[in-house]
Amino acid sequence: MVDKPPGPSSFRIVAELRRRTGARTGHAGTLDPFASGLLLLLSGRATKLAPSFVGLAKRYLTEVDLTARTTTGDPEGDVTEELHAPPGHELATRLAKLRGEIELPIPAASAVKIGGERAYRLHRQGIAVQMPIRRSTVHALDVIAYTDGVATIDLIVSSGTYVRAIADALEGHCRTLRRTEVGPFRVEEADIDQVIPIETALDRIGLTAAEAEAMRRGRRAAAGDNAATRDGTLRP
Repeated sequence: MVDKPPGPSSFRIVAELRRRTGARTGHAGTLDPFASGLLLLLSGRATKLAPSFVGLAKRYLTEVDLTARTTTGDPEGDVTEELHAPPGHELATRLAKLRGEIELPIPAASAVKIGGERAYRLHRQGIAVQMPIRRSTVHALDVIAYTDGVATIDLIVSSGTYVRAIADALEGHCRTLRRTEVGPFRVEEADIDQVIPIETALDRIGLTAAEAEAMRRGRRAAAGDNAATRDGTLRP
């Protein structure tokens, strides 16, 4: 596990570990470059069991600036709309609509493919596209603080949820974003030099090696993935 700082991409963190170990390396859920926090790294034989970890719920702490929207839903984009911050009761009303099962458009600055091209590349070229809607579950969405139009929000969401989309639905953008938990794994445990055996990691999410292998085979059959792997560790 790694506590990723803001700035580098998840791919860069993975590449650095691959260079250090020489083993096949992957992750169990990307983080945007501007975001920080917990990144689960899978090394060697463990990479083929990624489906067991990718679907885990995620917990985030984010600062949502409700005085402006941006083109990317984060501080790296251009401001598209300046707004008056809502009073507390109005913010509560907006939040209530975003708990439970929700459907929101995927942000334009994302890695989702549109017509075979990454959406963020089309976005950088100034090409406007109709982004697909993604259904997800917001298990918890709580305001920790609200000052000067910036709401600090603690949220737990299903895998694949874009927090930037939630911020946009609140009529703002993510000023900061930090992932604090992935399933039972917490950012306080993050240490790139510590190795968790894959069997121990699977036990923490309530799976046996046989169940994880069955999940992998199901995903492989669906995706036609013929990936080969080496030694088995989950890097915290």
